[in-house]
Amino acid sequence: MKKVFVSGCYDILHAGHVQFFQDARRLGDHLTVCFASDKVLKHCKGRQPSLPEDNKKILIGAITGVDAVVKSSDFHPVFDFVGHLKHDRPDILAVTSDDRHQDEKRALCRKLGIAFVVLPKRNSATAVSTTQVLQRLANKESVPLRVDFAGGWLDVPKFARRGGYVVNCAISPLVSNESWPYETGSGLGGSAAYAILKMINGVSAELNLGVGWQDPAIIEETGLCVWRSGKKPVLDFKANPDWLRGKMLIIFTGKSHNTPGLVDRRRDYDVIYRAGGMARDAVRAEDFDGIAGAVRMSYAVQRKEGMQSLPTVKNAVAWKYLGGGHGGYALYLFARKKDRDAAARRKDAKIIEPFLKM
Repeated sequence: MKKVFVSGCYDILHAGHVQFFQDARRLGDHLTVCFASDKVLKHCKGRQPSLPEDNKKILIGAITGVDAVVKSSDFHPVFDFVGHLKHDRPDILAVTSDDRHQDEKRALCRKLGIAFVVLPKRNSATAVSTTQVLQRLANKESVPLRVDFAGGWLDVPKFARRGGYVVNCAISPLVSNESWPYETGSGLGGSAAYAILKMINGVSAELNLGVGWQDPAIIEETGLCVWRSGKKPVLDFKANPDWLRGKMLIIFTGKSHNTPGLVDRRRDYDVIYRAGGMARDAVRAEDFDGIAGAVRMSYAVQRKEGMQSLPTVKNAVAWKYLGGGHGGYALYLFARKKDRDAAARRKDAKIIEPFLKM
């Protein structure tokens, strides 16, 4: 008997999951589906479970072609199923073509002597993600904007660099079609937010403008995110941003900017690349000084590009233009909340906080 194993969150089942299970079942004679436990969803994925575990087990088990259902054997954001692999020794581990961790999973299978199979998503009728389902359920009445700490421009496909990272964070106050408490043309991802509120594919809308995908990606994902540089958004990892609360302020420069018109300006991509890596390490370690260092490095690139000096603000430890720069908002970081709040008395300043949708 040839045994096949698949694993995923499967927190909100949709047609794409059913198709994947059935395609995987055709690879062998027995299919085991592993779903993420409540503990993994809450602490590793930053997501509240939509259904109790026993409900999910019954629903998945009722799908034609599924022979066995198990929940996470390990407490890990990616490899929460390794214990099952070692115990059950399936013949095949199957994943979808958009799995972000194919290389690591292939290496694990090679070590355990298990075949690794990548299955394509076969048609647009089932091309839906859990994130898209959640969007429809939420009806997208309001969304966050974003601040970018480092690695900006590496999300523009023609400037993408292998091994590079884009680090950004969703912020509140939120925006809606009725309320927009920010200046326009501000470098906070407003055009992407507007598209999303209109139920338009944000990534496609931004790429069609000739700019990068980071704005819709972080607005949809929320939280504090590290993205891999490339032609499309690939999330390297996501972190709870609470440790940045009370540390951020934005100040409007007095003029807006047009990001598409800034794409082809000369800039130092080597330093941008290094700043993105520094910011990634800082997010992993919850290192505020590291984030501040990456922001200062990014600002140095902006000044070298010809952007005007930003005003010095008392007790701010780092600052930079947001978005394409040459206008819009500038981000200021403070080590202490009381210093941030004091600086917020400026007429051109606005307090922002990190935003994570649970």
